[in-house]
Amino acid sequence: MIAEPTTLLTDYALAGVTAWLAGSLFRAGEGQRSRALWSLAFAALALAAALGGTWHGFAPAFAPIAVILVWKATVLCVGIASFGMLAGTAVSTTAGNARKTLVAIAAAKLAVYSGWMVGHSEYIYVIADTGTALALIAALHLWSAARDRASRWILAGVGVSVLAAGVQASGFALHRHFNHNDLYHVIQIAAMILLYAGARRLRDRG
Repeated sequence: MIAEPTTLLTDYALAGVTAWLAGSLFRAGEGQRSRALWSLAFAALALAAALGGTWHGFAPAFAPIAVILVWKATVLCVGIASFGMLAGTAVSTTAGNARKTLVAIAAAKLAVYSGWMVGHSEYIYVIADTGTALALIAALHLWSAARDRASRWILAGVGVSVLAAGVQASGFALHRHFNHNDLYHVIQIAAMILLYAGARRLRDRG
């Protein structure tokens, strides 16, 4: 029996859309490292959504160790996605020492987050890591939005992602068979499309 069938389906829908966008973005890379890093982020998020859906849907049927491993893989994939988005943004909005510093910060954040999540499972740490990355991404793209159309699309995607997270945190449900997680996944699909529209237009600065 599937534990949360609707959440399983919406998670898999998010995974499918994001995986398709990742492939399209990778093919449109044209030698731009910023796009390659964003395609990495999309691929990691697609895998995280697929693993998350599997966890929501089938965890009761798994052995305890399998439940833990699937969840750990899910949260680590989210960390990789945050790294790809932040590093890709750094490459597209900065150059020189500023770029090197920001990419190093993104890598260090991923290392610290990954090490921490090996020994912890609370979702609040996933929120903290993702929220930090989105705040930095928004700040960098705000700085370049006046001259860069791609930044405006990415800012819209960040805004919708924040909305999705707020809905999830609120516990709001449209129906007893369509809970806050399901609504979050649907809104996040829209966010991914907006982020893709921006990432596809990115150019490496300098």
